[in-house]
Amino acid sequence: MTPEISVVLPVWNAESTIERAVRSILDQTFGMFELIVIDDGSVDRTSEILRGLSDNRLQLVQTEHQGVAAAANLGNQLARAPFIARMDADDYAHPDRLACQLSYLKRNKFDVVGSRIRIQTPSGLLSDGMDRYERWINEDTITPEQIQALRFVEFPLVNPSILARRDYFSLRFTESSLPEDYDLMLRASHRGMSFGKAPEVLLSWYDTPFRMTRTDLRYSRESFMECRRFHFLKGPLCCISTVDLWGAGPTGKLWLRWLKNSKIAVRKLIDISERKLGQTIHGVPVIGPEQLGAPDGTLMIVAVGAAGARSAITKFLSERRYCIGGDVWFVS
Repeated sequence: MTPEISVVLPVWNAESTIERAVRSILDQTFGMFELIVIDDGSVDRTSEILRGLSDNRLQLVQTEHQGVAAAANLGNQLARAPFIARMDADDYAHPDRLACQLSYLKRNKFDVVGSRIRIQTPSGLLSDGMDRYERWINEDTITPEQIQALRFVEFPLVNPSILARRDYFSLRFTESSLPEDYDLMLRASHRGMSFGKAPEVLLSWYDTPFRMTRTDLRYSRESFMECRRFHFLKGPLCCISTVDLWGAGPTGKLWLRWLKNSKIAVRKLIDISERKLGQTIHGVPVIGPEQLGAPDGTLMIVAVGAAGARSAITKFLSERRYCIGGDVWFVS
């Protein structure tokens, strides 16, 4: 019988966590799935542990080490189901994950869905940055509109929480210096695919010093910035010659320099700091928010990093009939 969901799990040297991750999938309340584990050339006990797990839904494929993008692409190629779910070797899928996500995707006719998550650490404590990221994933990027409008701030879906129609994964992960999961999401969005997020917490995402997001340069802050700017130029900034920029602090100044280097003129800077009002920064005048007029067709980029600033700016601009994700794009 053809499964309804194929779960693809690439793994490399994860002997301490792989059994937990695999069992969390095998113990799902939804039963019509296959689990394809691509062992990407592990040299520890990973393959031995996997061979010891007896379940006819589990398919183990061993390859030479090629990297996570190639391993995931192979798994997606072998998948037989119309829907494909991603899973990582570090993480734990809650028992209702597949059932809840498939129902949510079908009911809302999305192409791709994620879920709320719980971040776990060895100490049980989250740094300020990870605590803020968890809130952003679970509270600020829930609706399809939020996911689309804020996609150039950060990846609004946690990759191992994704379940999608196979057309999404048919776009394939690319081997490059960019984070392959974020790059795929932005390419799919550019093609018009729809994204949603199941309201339940369905994945425990383990943040350890050994996770690839901590050790691989493709997931560095600089690589994410390169990825978002590359796709921002191809998307909202395509054929744009002039913008307004909200934010004259450290984040805004970085974007101001990049825009100028990209031959995009900045008409004005908007900032709430009274000491900056009336000044010029790199030749661009600084005004206060109250001096903004109605939308006039000039795209606005909001580059602010302070906690709570995005929600306050969203409220301010929405009340003045600016369209977030249309007239206005948030970046980081």
